[in-house]
Amino acid sequence: MGGGGKGKGLAMLSLIRKVISTAKAPAATGPYSQAVLVDRTIYISGQLGMDPASGQLVPGGVVEEAKQALTNMDEILKAAGGDLTNAVKTTVLLADINDFNTVNDIYRQYSRVVFLQELLTR
Repeated sequence: MGGGGKGKGLAMLSLIRKVISTAKAPAATGPYSQAVLVDRTIYISGQLGMDPASGQLVPGGVVEEAKQALTNMDEILKAAGGDLTNAVKTTVLLADINDFNTVNDIYRQYSRVVFLQELLTR
């Protein structure tokens, strides 16, 4: 561990890490987990619009894929004791930017959290 001070870097060792996994979302297809809880923050792996039972993309194009991806994320968060209302940041990658408004409307249905500006840290 780098750093010049005695004990520096040891704080990283004390963080609590826990793998989060559920059969209600597609299994990870690579050398990673569906999600990892680090201290009190959950990091979810990228989710596609895959049906957890079949492992295939759901039919219906971008609308159904977006719904399934968000459902998968919600199931992973539920396995950790939360849900999408606990999400602070989500990154959405689109193959076609013309789908932005459609996907944004779907996202809005799944994440109904509204923060009052005065409650946010400045």
